[in-house]
Amino acid sequence: MESHGELLDWAISHGVKLSGIEPKCIPGRGIGLLATRAIEAGEIILEVPTKCLRSVDTVRKSITRHLPKAISIHGLLAADLALDASSKYAAWNAVCPKVEDFLTMPIFWAEELRALLPRAARDILTKQEAKLAKDWAAVSAAFRDKLDEEKYMYAWMLVNTRTFYYVNANLKKRGRDDHMCLQPVADLFNHGDEGCNVAFDDEGFEVKTLRPYEKGEEIKICYGRHSGDFLLAEYGFVMDDNGWDEVLLDDVILPRLSARQKERLEEVGFLGKYVLDSDTVCHRTQVAVRLLCCGIREWKRFVDGDDDGERSQRAVDKVLLDLLQEQEQIAEKAISEIEALNVGDEQQRDVLMKRWRQIQNLVGINITHLQ
Repeated sequence: MESHGELLDWAISHGVKLSGIEPKCIPGRGIGLLATRAIEAGEIILEVPTKCLRSVDTVRKSITRHLPKAISIHGLLAADLALDASSKYAAWNAVCPKVEDFLTMPIFWAEELRALLPRAARDILTKQEAKLAKDWAAVSAAFRDKLDEEKYMYAWMLVNTRTFYYVNANLKKRGRDDHMCLQPVADLFNHGDEGCNVAFDDEGFEVKTLRPYEKGEEIKICYGRHSGDFLLAEYGFVMDDNGWDEVLLDDVILPRLSARQKERLEEVGFLGKYVLDSDTVCHRTQVAVRLLCCGIREWKRFVDGDDDGERSQRAVDKVLLDLLQEQEQIAEKAISEIEALNVGDEQQRDVLMKRWRQIQNLVGINITHLQ
């Protein structure tokens, strides 16, 4: 029996209910969940009871009593996974990604490849590394004789890529980033920018379809409204036709601002985080660009909402066009540099190249709109 078949037997025996779906190997994409029959919109296709979850409540006391109370749930769950030598979760563990499956995550890349990440992805990676370092410092201090960093990092990545948002009485006092749990079978759903509705209560989780599916069609869930940079940094993949994709424009806008202009933007809460999606630039970008081409009084009226900006929009669009053309050149340069590299794994270079091409396409669409 294949490993995912054994997982199903184990899960069903523990109260998990599936309706019209089953796990299947998908070439080039690992395991996903496919419809075994025609499924209508609004059907509950998966139920996972609370007793099957791995959460703060299931971490063994032999682990928690040696760790600081302030350790993140992420770090705690990773310690529980890494130190578990029992056979209790063997069927579940057997379908988890292997170490080599995480190689497309930038945290495993050579420095030369990391340096070529888009800025937004680099920023996420920096925060990710800081979180991992903090968790490992706490866990290694308590279990230095039982656990090495490589094994812990693998467990930490499993938690990073396979947890679900979850809150119970023991998690309410934690920050939103610490509201998480692991659940069997549901963690086999792949990501799509549209997906099923995932909800939980005291009884457990249920997954309900939002549209009909044909027999044999893959059913996905939405991990969140994430850009390609987020998906790359946090999960190690990028996807075509991502309706939530966006490009960070800070690299082309911030260098054009004087120190005083940056001060003005910071005073009104509009410094940085300038993004572009498939339709237009964000309001923050409109505010920043107006500071480059409008008088201060006119700019302040726009910021305060007393001026809709229509009179200055032509001048703004001209500056935006110049900025986007510069961003396009940055993407072209990055693609050329990746093509010339011979470091890292081929899959790593391919996913990085794909991300820059997505950025290039998104910027190109907006350039065409402006022209």
